Amino acid sequence: MNAIMSATHILTILALLPLVGSILIGLVRPLRKHAAVLGLVFSGATFVLALWALSQFDMSQGSAIQLGEYATWIPALGVSWALGVNALGLAMILLATFIVPLVLLASRDEIDEDKHAGFTALVLSLEFFMVLIFAARDVFLFYVVFEAMLIPVYFLIGRYGGDNRRAAALKFLLYSLAGGLIMLGGIVGLYVYGPGGETAFLIDSLVGNIDASAGAMNLMFVCFMIAFAIKAPMVPVHTWLPDTAEQATPGTSVLLIGILDKVGTFGMITLCLPLFTDSVSSARTVILVLALISIIYGGLTAIGQDHLYRLISYTSISHFGFMVLGIFIGSQIAAVGAMVYMVAHGLSIAGLFLVTGFLAQRTGTLKISEMGGMQRVTPLIAGTFLISGLASIALPGLSGFVPEWMVLTGTFSVCTACGIIAVFGVVIAALYVMLPYQRVFTGAPTAERMNDADLNIREKVVLIPVIAAMFLLGFLPGALVNVLNPIGEQIHSATTVETATSAQATVTTALEGSVK
Repeated sequence: MNAIMSATHILTILALLPLVGSILIGLVRPLRKHAAVLGLVFSGATFVLALWALSQFDMSQGSAIQLGEYATWIPALGVSWALGVNALGLAMILLATFIVPLVLLASRDEIDEDKHAGFTALVLSLEFFMVLIFAARDVFLFYVVFEAMLIPVYFLIGRYGGDNRRAAALKFLLYSLAGGLIMLGGIVGLYVYGPGGETAFLIDSLVGNIDASAGAMNLMFVCFMIAFAIKAPMVPVHTWLPDTAEQATPGTSVLLIGILDKVGTFGMITLCLPLFTDSVSSARTVILVLALISIIYGGLTAIGQDHLYRLISYTSISHFGFMVLGIFIGSQIAAVGAMVYMVAHGLSIAGLFLVTGFLAQRTGTLKISEMGGMQRVTPLIAGTFLISGLASIALPGLSGFVPEWMVLTGTFSVCTACGIIAVFGVVIAALYVMLPYQRVFTGAPTAERMNDADLNIREKVVLIPVIAAMFLLGFLPGALVNVLNPIGEQIHSATTVETATSAQATVTTALEGSVK
């Protein structure tokens, strides 16, 4: 295994710590009444351990797989317990472990007291899967986690969501299972055409060692890409997201959209690009067109929403379009921007969903048309929503600016037509953030809203770290950009086409054809 090995098994411990908390809360009845405290203890300890893992990571080797662990799991099939992280994997683990305790703290008043233990146990079990999915270096292990993490998400939606939660949970599950089953076809192909042996599914063993025809490689690539496009989510396999976000609790949506959906873009970078480089080149035009459609469609549809959760979910479809565009456009700076975007979007989504949830607790509604003048009544909620919204539309000084600028700059350097279309997405973004803000927060409040309370101490404790992280990444993005740059170089090598002119011509032709 080509990885910097760790004698401390830190990644395994990092994954198991929240799982232990989940099991204790779920199975030991006397502990359930202390679920809120235990959830914060275990999730907080997991974040501290993740920071310690960061201290053990060599920043000068950002593209190298570090903290590696290896053990034979199913030798007959060549399946291994192989963990390791490069800079991107570690960044996503840090983001996940940072968000989870905030979600648990934010959900104290959203979940009925008799259901809080179950909610906490499910969130902690989901954190176990989140750590594993971003650390897995065995394709089969990645697939098992990819499917298994659907279980806690399904119950988080179906048990704790809104009135139509069961239908939304089922739709989420069907889409996700369909993607997973399609990916399984690609997994079988890797086993058939791969090098075999006890390390048959190790990513490092598979790269450059898949002995298959071009047609078989393309088919395997499509299997993986469809699964990741559903997870991302990209148009046209995005329709599960708005329904899910509308019914899920704000905390569940933060974990789902802010963290778990990044498995789609993470998988594209970690599996699709290194394993199927030639296939990526063949499918690149189609992927870029779908990314651009996602940017424009997600933004335009968001403008027309009257439900705040649905609006935020559609903005995410647009943002994922930017991420996919940055990954596949064939520019190193755009690729690095896409990876920073993954982190920045997780922060802005956390801010938007959590503060909107706090607003809904006070107003009893999420309909934009039923609110107004809230800035005079709840100025802190209004300010937090505005900062999070401005971060999502890339205001300079906030977390979204540098990654979006990098994606656009890199896109223009390769394909002017793509860059122009993406810029339209930026203009639309200003509308889908500022128009709802105007309708919800400005003007005169109704008499029934005058007694609504602003953020309390607990809610401030939740939101202050998120806002601080947005400003930190906005003003000091250099460390993250520098450590991700070597991975961006690898992505660039896997997606570079012959000339910028040919890329622009093919994408322009495809866009004209889609319009016709």
